[in-house]
Amino acid sequence: AGQVQGKDALCNFYGMDMTRDKLASLIRKWQTLIEAHVDVKTTDGYTVRMFAIAFTNRQRNQKRKTAYAQTAQVHQIRRRMMEIMRRNAASGDLRKLFDKLIPEAIGAEIAKECRAVYPIKDVYVRKVKVVKRPKFDLERLMDVHGSGKEDSGAAIKREADLAKGRVETLAGSGGRL
Repeated sequence: AGQVQGKDALCNFYGMDMTRDKLASLIRKWQTLIEAHVDVKTTDGYTVRMFAIAFTNRQRNQKRKTAYAQTAQVHQIRRRMMEIMRRNAASGDLRKLFDKLIPEAIGAEIAKECRAVYPIKDVYVRKVKVVKRPKFDLERLMDVHGSGKEDSGAAIKREADLAKGRVETLAGSGGRL
């Protein structure tokens, strides 16, 4: 369902998923796991199903080992998660949704807004599925990909030592990193 132009293969977005090892590294005991999903229609006609995940966090001066949220708090957090995902996805087209998903801006917004209900951490949009797509249009596909010649990636800012090629050894690492 894509188009080939010269050496470039132009493909449509069909979904994204968090890797299994990343998901497994987040899940621990003594915290509440909160999941939410929502179906949203973007302005360019795509219907996407978004799945989000969040975990409760211990409060700053908490003595108790566990950080369990009450059921009413979980429902309130889930409702806010769904509302934020709806608002972010419905406000723009699929390309704008990518721009919010890549730097995990939606997860940061959810964590900030839900802090009043219960402190949460590790908030991610863990999966996005395209449920329904508009009729295939070559012009729209070209708009999503741009002309295909320019590099749309941004340079990653690194510490000065890494950019110059100098890497210091860590204490107690036996000279290895």
